[in-house]
Amino acid sequence: MNPFLDVALRSLAVYLFMFAAIRIFGKNQLSQLNAGDIVLLLLISNAVQNAMVGSNVSLEGGLVAALVLFVANFVIKKIIFRNPRIKSIVESDPIVLIKDGIVDNIKMKEQEVSFDELEEAVREHGVEKIVDVKLAVLEVDGNISVISIDKDSGSTKFTRRRRKFPRKSHKF
Repeated sequence: MNPFLDVALRSLAVYLFMFAAIRIFGKNQLSQLNAGDIVLLLLISNAVQNAMVGSNVSLEGGLVAALVLFVANFVIKKIIFRNPRIKSIVESDPIVLIKDGIVDNIKMKEQEVSFDELEEAVREHGVEKIVDVKLAVLEVDGNISVISIDKDSGSTKFTRRRRKFPRKSHKF
């Protein structure tokens, strides 16, 4: 077999495996990495390097592997964008955590969002109490959006916050 085709096929296999593994283990979108996430990514990249290039450690082999990863990522994103059914499999739906000041404890438990984390998100958006929140949503990218009533003007106020840990995912 052609050594570059071998590298390309190995790289594609590793890409698809990593895509599925990240989705299964809850890293829907790595919106903000903590130290453990960074270490994990570094170790995973080192662990799968040989699986991608095999015995071909040449510059060309590395470039072929990188090119295949870029192309695979580009194609997957295009497929997801054009096919809502595939998108619904790959990406989660937004989850309402607070509606009209009432916390949905079941959804919080399912998504592994602690009450402390939710309170922190609310405070970071300048809202003192959860009862003053019109809507808080755990977005598909792991951010928590908060909509509150601005007491001074009576209008709706919308803000977003990055989560420290990407949301847990149950699809795939």
